Formats: sequence, structure tokens, C-alpha cells
Amino acid sequence: MPQPPPDPGPYAGGMPLPRFRPTGHGSPEPAAVVAGAHYRITVLTDGLLRLEYSPGGRFEDRPSAFAVHRRFPVPPFRVRRSEAGLELFTDRIHLSYDEREFSPSGLSVQVRGGVTNYHSVWRYGTPVPTLGGTARTLDEADGPIPLEPGINSREGFGVVDDSASVLLTEDGWYAPRPREEGAVDLYFFGYGHDHQEALRAFYALSGPQPVLPRYALGNWWSRYHAYDETEYRQLVQDFADRRLPFSVLVVDMDWHLTDEHVERHHGSGWTGYTWNRELFPDPRRFLGWAHERGYRVTLNLHPADGVRSFEEPYPAMLQALGRDPGTEEPVAFDVTDREFVSAYFEVLHRGLEADGVDFWWIDWQSGEHSRLPGVDPLWVLNHYHFLDSASGGERPLILSRYAGPGSHRYPVGFSGDTVISWASLAFQPRFTATAANIGFGWWSHDIGGHIYGSRDDELATRWLQFGVFSPMLRLHSGNNDFIAKEPWRYRSPYAEIMERGLRLRHRLIPYLHTANRAAAVDGVPLVRPLYFEHPEAEQAYRYDHQYLFGPELMVAPVTAPVDPVLTRAAVPVWLPEGSWTDLCTGTVYDGGRELMLHRGLGELPVLARAGAIVPLAGADPDAAPGPGNPAELEVLVVAGASHGSVLDEDDGAGDGRDPARWARTELSLDVAAGEFSLGPARGHLGCLPPARSWTVTVLGAAELTGLAVTVDGDDVPVSVVRRDRRTSVTVPDVPAGARVVLRSPGLRGVAVPDPAPRVFDMLNDAQIGYDVKQRLYTAVRQDPVAALGQAPALGAEGPLLSALAELVLAVRDGA
Repeated sequence: MPQPPPDPGPYAGGMPLPRFRPTGHGSPEPAAVVAGAHYRITVLTDGLLRLEYSPGGRFEDRPSAFAVHRRFPVPPFRVRRSEAGLELFTDRIHLSYDEREFSPSGLSVQVRGGVTNYHSVWRYGTPVPTLGGTARTLDEADGPIPLEPGINSREGFGVVDDSASVLLTEDGWYAPRPREEGAVDLYFFGYGHDHQEALRAFYALSGPQPVLPRYALGNWWSRYHAYDETEYRQLVQDFADRRLPFSVLVVDMDWHLTDEHVERHHGSGWTGYTWNRELFPDPRRFLGWAHERGYRVTLNLHPADGVRSFEEPYPAMLQALGRDPGTEEPVAFDVTDREFVSAYFEVLHRGLEADGVDFWWIDWQSGEHSRLPGVDPLWVLNHYHFLDSASGGERPLILSRYAGPGSHRYPVGFSGDTVISWASLAFQPRFTATAANIGFGWWSHDIGGHIYGSRDDELATRWLQFGVFSPMLRLHSGNNDFIAKEPWRYRSPYAEIMERGLRLRHRLIPYLHTANRAAAVDGVPLVRPLYFEHPEAEQAYRYDHQYLFGPELMVAPVTAPVDPVLTRAAVPVWLPEGSWTDLCTGTVYDGGRELMLHRGLGELPVLARAGAIVPLAGADPDAAPGPGNPAELEVLVVAGASHGSVLDEDDGAGDGRDPARWARTELSLDVAAGEFSLGPARGHLGCLPPARSWTVTVLGAAELTGLAVTVDGDDVPVSVVRRDRRTSVTVPDVPAGARVVLRSPGLRGVAVPDPAPRVFDMLNDAQIGYDVKQRLYTAVRQDPVAALGQAPALGAEGPLLSALAELVLAVRDGA
């Protein structure tokens, strides 16, 4: 039977922290437990087991840093006992256990259903296969680094070892695990190739991802540079003059007194809580100015050096901790001392927040050890900072590094100081996507890289393009006068492409915020590996640089330089079955194959399946992505298949989980009826503008002849623009809650594109002889498929031949 929890030790007393009390339920349903004197097996779901072994027969029911909720509805299972031990069966797994100390020969779990050609069997103590999870940091990474394990694998199972994680106590504090040699606490995930369902079980056990504030999904400006107030104001004005939208302003560590202001006997100036008033004479004024313009502000924290006597809050810290006011001894940073942790928030941070600091960038770089074994200061900082950020009713947010399984509850993740190189960029798509295997959905990278490297305008441009289709877009750079990410510091055309990327990210916010809610409520991260939707396809595991982005899009970032002859970069991709349209180029591809795509500097493969529906904000970059929802929306609709989607919007209040604060607009394409409809919006209509302008842009269809548009059944006048195989229909002044319907026979099918115009553009840019260009183009215009067979004889080779094949065979049954 479970034993009462042991005394949590000398660090559990002291100042109460009521707002930090855990909300999970650590103890399981008794009917889900199969136990003996030294073991306990809990059947949490048909594919999730908790496996505990204790030589002393003591089992833990308090929530842990990883497992905050263990009371699940009891799933069907059966147990069979024999002289050899016990067997446990669910629909997904078969456990065999000899009821002795856990061992490879005595404890095994098989995933049922023929997941692999060989038996998918895990034996205790043997290596666990994994598709990868994530890592604590990319600090100084220059290419791939090892990843911690996730819960998904090709073999169909994963294991999380929770034997050493800290425990959460009822009063809001934490306690280290009781020390017991040989004690084991494991969670076995046996979902076969149902990777998404495994992740939902993970969230049910470890807690869901929170709903991010809407402003966090916009562009962030960050730079390690000693800005003063005047310079920062001018920077923001420069952004406004160039119509470049940002929503978050980061002030790195120079907001506080640093090395040149700190006497050497105090140590370094890395830690600080005192504004540098040479740079910011009136911090409250600066922060108020930023808020008036719709920006949110975060400050950098390096708290490891504690509080020294030169700091403004030093006397108040001494008073809060009951220490001698006559001393000049530093107050050591100690996450195991609850009085210090309470004063850390109430004294060091509360006043800065009252001045206008919106959230904190916790830049912990000082290791995983504290005065208590197993207590990682980074986890403690993430846990309490995140909970504290919600204490005033705001939607919580922090920026910090990953601190192990369970860290998905404390977004946003700061991935660290990467090297500026193509190798770093090439690794980040895979790194970002595989984090879904451990539930971590909100990585924020130093877009453009942070340190070392050399000037490469193409690399910076491609990195920003990846940032547009990343969980977060946070430009950042190291403390070097020549490393900066302002687009106007780059040459043309790089600068203009970067500016377009920043504007596009801002326009994506309605799509991102809908995915934000889905991540929290439905357990579907924004960025996911291809095998989450195509688990039985071999290619989904091989193309690990390619990923799903929200419910409608698939992205393959460009992570290599352009070919100097072709003037395009090559990207290998796998297209699942179906028809796929590249939103950047308009090219339509038949799926079910692997191919090489070639993209110029201003393009990257952003692919949408036929029927995809993508809501965007209007094209006005002056509208800040704050709590309000835009009055102008554009919906991209990819012709070719019937499909339904939604647009979710809320009022920004609370934690985002109250459905009464959300409005949902249904979006639907019915090919058979030749009809696209949006609305009516339902739910909290008060969070929406009273009326909106809607633009529906249809890609890939023939011209929308016989177009009729109604609002709540009444015909209305519209404006129609046809350009580059896109037809845009704008319906102004649509009341909130109204239903808009577009009808046209053109919505029933896809117009197969003529490859010749795209071939002409490609040949026009290619750095080859004019005669070769003319011969190839003439052949394509006469017979595209036959031209491909003649192309080598006509002078096409290497990347040029590959690019020609991509365009001619995009739709394989020809033009």
C-alpha cells in the first residue's frame, strides 16, 4: 500500500507561497493499481504505465516536476498471474513481470499490433529507442548536437525516468525525492506509431501547454547592445518609418549596472537589479512610452550572483530576510531557501514590474546544481517565474532555457547562443520539430545566429525566412558592433526580402493564434515532424528538416546557399499523396513522391494541401499585434478539395482556457457545390470588431466566373482582383456574427498551370549562355515533357536540369 509522504526536510518551512500551489492530482485511482510489497504498476491509459520499484515499499503520490496529474479514468485492462509472475494486458500493450527487483529478464513490455518487423519489446534497463526530444540549450552549437530522448520511436515506445525529479508540495513549495538506493519511478509510453495520441497522454500526465499571449506570436526585437533610451526610441521610430511591425522589445543585460559600474570586489556585473540611469534616466517613462505604442517589454536576468550591497534593493532584501542591516555581505542566490525565493519575487522584481516590465528573460547559465541534490536552479526559476507571471491575472509568459521533461508548461523556450553558420541554421528545423516528441512546442531561437561566424547576407535572409515559419520570431545578435539584424543594414535585395518576411509574420498571427489555442486545448503543437500525420511512411522519418506548421501548412526551409549558375537553392522534399500548392510561388505539385525544389532568394517552400484554408491579418503593418483582433482579414483558400477549418480569437484576458472568452469562425470550402463560406462567428462576439473587411484569395482555381457573394443571404457588392493565378474577392463591412458565402463554378476544380512562364523566369535568372536558354525555352513551349528528355542534349545539366524537371513535372499528367 502507498506510504505517507516522508518529511520533506529543512527547506520546506518558512514563508508561505499560496499562489504557487499545484493544481494536479498526484495519486491514481486505486482501481488502476496493481501492487506488491516492493512494486506498484499503475495503468494510466491503455498505452501509458507508471512502473515503480521501492526496496522499502515506499511509493510517492505527490505531483512531481514532470508528472503533475496521475488520476486518470481507469482504462480496461486485465491481469493474469502464474508461478512465473504476472502479465498485464491492455488494447495496446502486454507487460510481463516476475515480481522481483526490476531487471531486463524480469520486466518487459511489448507494444501490441505488429509495429515493426521485429517484436516491439522494451526490457527494463536496456537502451530505449527514440526519435529524439530536445536539449537544454544550443549555446555555441555549430550544427547538430545530441538530443535528449522523447516519448516516440520507430519501435513504438518511449520511457521517461522520473526517479530523481523534485516533488511539488501542497503549500506551493517543492521537496527533493527521498533518497532510497534502488528506487525506480518510470513512465512507459506504448502507443506504437500513434505519435500524436502518445503526446496527448503525455500532456494529460504532465500538464498541457499554456495559451500564449497573442502579442508573443509577433516579431521580437532583441540585441545584446548597451542601448540608451534615446537610441532605443530612435530604433523603434525607424521600424515605424519603414512599416516594420514588432510586438516585443527586449532589453538585454545592459538595462542594469554592469562591469564598468561594479567595483571588482563585488564580482562581475553579469547579475543586476539596479537600472543603469546613465542609459535609462527614467525607466518608468521609457516603459510607459513603449506601452503607449503597443509594445511589450522584457528584461534580461542573470540571477546567479545574488544581491550585492551596491544594488538599490539590497536594504529591502536584508529587511525581508531578517538580516543585519549594517552588513555589506552579499545575499547569496539560493533556490533551496524559500524565504529567499519569496523575497526574490517580492523585493527584486515586483517594483520593476510596477514600473512596466511585462515579463522576464531568465538567462540562467550557471549549471544544474544547487545545495540540494536533484534540485536544478533552472527548473525552480522557470516554475516560479511562470506561475508568478500569472499572479496578477495576466496571461503568463517567460523566456528561458529548457529544464527537462515538463518544461513545456513554462514557455517560451530560449534556445541559447548559436554560432552564425549555415550548419547552425540547417540543424534548427529538425531541432524545433523533434521537440514535439517531448511536448515542447514553443522554441524561440536567436534568429540569424548570435556569435562568431562572418557576414553573410544570404544566410541572414534565409534564417529570417525560417523564423517567419518558426514558433517564435525573435531577432537577436551578439555584443559586436558589426552584428545586427536591422534589415536596412543589409544590401539589396536582402533587406527588402527581410522586410517582407517581418510583415508576413505579423500577418500570420490569426493563423498562429488559432494554432496556439489548439496546442493548449487539443495537444497539437504548432510545429510537428511529418511522421505525426504520416507515421507509416518511411519518408516522413527521413525528411527531418521538413515539418508541419499549424493545421494547414508544411514547410521545408532553405538552409543552403543558392547555386551560382542557377541562382536558386535546392531543397529536397517529400510530398505525401494529394495535390500540393506552394504559397510562395503558386506552383502546384502532385504528391506521393520525393523531389528537389529550387527557390530563389525571396522564396521558400511553404506547401499547402488542396483545400487548405489559412487566415491572415490584413496587409496593414501599422496594426500592432496586441490584445485586439484585426478589422481586416484575408483568407487564403487552396482550390482542389473540400475542407473545413476555423479561426479562433479571444479577448486576451485570463489564462486563455475559458471558452467563454473565445469566438470561433468556421471556414469551409465545398468543391461539389462550388461554394466557400465563412462564419457566422459564434461565442464571445464582444472580442471581435463590430464589422470587418474580409478578403478571400483563391489559389489554383480557374477564373471565378459567375461569382455571387452573399452576407446572411443578401447579395452584396464586392471587388475582385485576378493576378498570378490568384483571385481575391473583398467583402467590406461584414458585421460580426454574419455569414459570408462565395459561389462560383470556378471553385469546383483546379486549373492545371502551364509550366512555361515559370521555366522562363528560371532560365532568365540562370547564369548560362543565351543560346542554351532559347533552345530550352523553345522546347518547353512546344512539348514540356519531351523537352525534358532533350534537355541534356540542349545544354541543361546539374542543378539547371534538376530545376527544369521540377517545373515540367510538377503536375505529372502534364499541362
